[in-house]
Amino acid sequence: MITARAAATFEPVGRSVATARAFVRDTLQGWGYGDIVDDAVVLTSELVTNAVVHAGTAADVLCLRQDGGVRISVADRYPEREIPLQNAGQTLVHPDREGGRGLLLCGALATRWGVEYTAAQKHVWFQLDLPDRPAGTRSAGPALPIDALPVADTRVRVAVIQVDRGGCISFWNDDAQGLFQFEAEQVIGKPLTEFAAWPHTPGTGTGIAEALRLSRWEGSYGIRGADGRVLPVYASHLRVRDADGEASTVCLLVRDHERAILQSPQRTPAPDAASHPEGRPSDPFEVFIGSPAPDDLDGLLQRTVERARDMLDGDAAYLLLATDDETELEVRASTGLPSARQRFARVPVETGSGRYGSARMPSVHEDLAAVPGAVPLLSGTGMRSVVTVPLKVEGRLTGSLGVAAEGAGRYTNEEALRLQFAADRIALAVERARLTELERLRRGSLSFLVEASDLLAGTLDRDQTLALMAQMTVPTLATWCAVYTVADQASEPELSYVLHEDEDRIDGLKTLLKKVDPPEPVPTPGARVWTAPTDAAHDAALRTTLRSLGLGNSARPSTGPGATLATASAVGGETVVLPLVARNRVIGMLTLGKPTEEHFRQEILELAEDLSRRAALALDNARLYSERTAISQSLQRSLLPPELPEVPGVEVEVIYRAAGEGNEVGGDFYDLFPIRDGAYGFAIGDVCGTGPEAAAVTGLARHALRLLAREGFGGPAVLERLNAAILDEGARSRFLTLLYGELWPQEDGSALLKVVCAGHPLPLRLRQDGTVEPAAEPQPLLGVMDDLELYEQTITLDPGDVLLCVTDGVTERREGTRMLGDDGLSDVLTTCTGLTAGAVATRVLRAVERFAAEPASDDMAILAMRVPQ
Repeated sequence: MITARAAATFEPVGRSVATARAFVRDTLQGWGYGDIVDDAVVLTSELVTNAVVHAGTAADVLCLRQDGGVRISVADRYPEREIPLQNAGQTLVHPDREGGRGLLLCGALATRWGVEYTAAQKHVWFQLDLPDRPAGTRSAGPALPIDALPVADTRVRVAVIQVDRGGCISFWNDDAQGLFQFEAEQVIGKPLTEFAAWPHTPGTGTGIAEALRLSRWEGSYGIRGADGRVLPVYASHLRVRDADGEASTVCLLVRDHERAILQSPQRTPAPDAASHPEGRPSDPFEVFIGSPAPDDLDGLLQRTVERARDMLDGDAAYLLLATDDETELEVRASTGLPSARQRFARVPVETGSGRYGSARMPSVHEDLAAVPGAVPLLSGTGMRSVVTVPLKVEGRLTGSLGVAAEGAGRYTNEEALRLQFAADRIALAVERARLTELERLRRGSLSFLVEASDLLAGTLDRDQTLALMAQMTVPTLATWCAVYTVADQASEPELSYVLHEDEDRIDGLKTLLKKVDPPEPVPTPGARVWTAPTDAAHDAALRTTLRSLGLGNSARPSTGPGATLATASAVGGETVVLPLVARNRVIGMLTLGKPTEEHFRQEILELAEDLSRRAALALDNARLYSERTAISQSLQRSLLPPELPEVPGVEVEVIYRAAGEGNEVGGDFYDLFPIRDGAYGFAIGDVCGTGPEAAAVTGLARHALRLLAREGFGGPAVLERLNAAILDEGARSRFLTLLYGELWPQEDGSALLKVVCAGHPLPLRLRQDGTVEPAAEPQPLLGVMDDLELYEQTITLDPGDVLLCVTDGVTERREGTRMLGDDGLSDVLTTCTGLTAGAVATRVLRAVERFAAEPASDDMAILAMRVPQ
């Protein structure tokens, strides 16, 4: 049954793909379907690309919310397709091909999919089902007879305790008072660790503080009552946040033997319930993990280490998972150890000879003090004895499980066998959860890279590209990021951009990185560890600490001790450098960092490497574009006069507007120059086309005009010789429209002009009475015919008259089928009576800009000359 729908149509342009992705993402998140957003975005991206890019038509996207899932349809307006035949012997398209990947992805990711053809459209649809997560209890068992139900006291008490961000008790209900005999006034404001006794370490709070910071946790420990006795309880912790953003933990506690009240029932009834009157499960996996098993990998691993520690009465436990190449093991869960330091740390599978040096075999170390460094993960933790066993699936090593104790000689081969038996029971479940997480990460990575590529391709600005690179990595991939750029092979890397997830840390981080030598620009692919920032941060923190104790240099530090220590903590973890290689050259380095004692996961590094390749090409494209733009702008400036001379008795104003993004040299030009005493030459022209060929003709025309005019040639002779020079360029020649004239200011206040209009828009004369008329007649343009017979026309500008000369970018300004034209320009000029030359040029430009909403597509030059009254 369809419960909601959303539809949108996207135009056949490249940017529509990103818009369609955003539409589907926003729609599904609004429906609460976050579990399938990544898959839906990837599939929609491919199908919309097929429609708007390959088919070249608009794309209609329809999202239908159904019970338990969503159906998305993408339709294009190009139904002339070959209908796919089943079993026709066609070979599947290669995944790396540009087209055809959409249907392959549908087959790989969608629950169901299909193609439908109509007379006007082709529909490709796919359906994604939500994970089976029913509301309410996480699992439910069948009805049980009364004698099979778990036993509880007549008065069941559920203690509700709320703990604030600092670990202190903020709420204590009546059942908590009944269980532990403390009044609320006696405990509120005190740390929960003063009353909690963690297993195997009675009387201390070891580990409880970590449990309170987890988003969700279940387990057993003890609470010391008012009489001093420890009451075993089973607890369920849930981390919450109030409306003001303050975090706290809600703890539900019952007597340990009443744990069924908080735990969900077992998934299957025990076959021998009579032999197990307490209703304990007989499944070995259930016995070890408990019921229900956590849904996510991290929860399963955390439950595993806790159960392993409890089973062997240990003080700590840890679990490592194998990397894809099975050469290293990565710490994924631990208890009783400093998790911030151990998480995602790596150890090799083979660290030595014999069963004690390999993770592939069970091993028991009775006293680690006798063999220092035998288990690097336990160095400095106070653990003396440890037992480790492998996790294997079909003979392949998938992980390792270890339990450690503070005392020596605690474990023997008997404990190793017990732990191995438990590891064999959970290995397959752990591997399935790991593969599920890996698949989810890969799908999320694909969606991330698709959107990152789209963002990077959307700009050619170097600074914006650097900012995008950093913003895409922080905080998704790393806590902080720094981008170094290399101008050329002879240049040193330069720190170009720094970003930290905490904006208050950016300045301190930038200062620290400027003090250390930049990483070496090595083109070797992959991430490599860079220790210089961490070492510099530790040294700065040490010096700051010594100064605060009065043991160091008495010189006052440039920053406060708090800022220095915060910066040291921010960069104190693992730092990696990825080269930015584009067109077989190292153009920079992408540096990613973690805070103190944290490490990168291999999946994150692989994703960062993929991102760095895309970012490098985008950065190099931005560099090339910037260089091309700078060259074009420099060339454009060289084709225009540096400044205009002052003409006695005549106001002159020029406005020039280049169209486009600045990376193309325009073909419009103007000039005003002295010829001899009392005489000035002026010109305004337009070369056909843009780019280097047009620039060559523009430069030839401007300089030839000055040279020939100063040699004493008249207007027709100047243009005839310029025409011959253009034709001499051969295949590189371009035709040219040109208005050339000579100006003589007169003693009576007027101005005498002689003009030749060679194929150019005619100059317009505005008289004092507001009439507008052409000031010349049209003649052939230059660069087309060998023999030209041109003539000049004489005009006298009386005081108050204006002569307006423009290029065709003004007269051919369009909006749809409308064009400004000569008549529209004349109407604008009619309103300029009495204005100065500068005001006339400005009013014409404003009228041209307001004529259409779209930006101008052609260059514009406006030359206005006025004889003042």
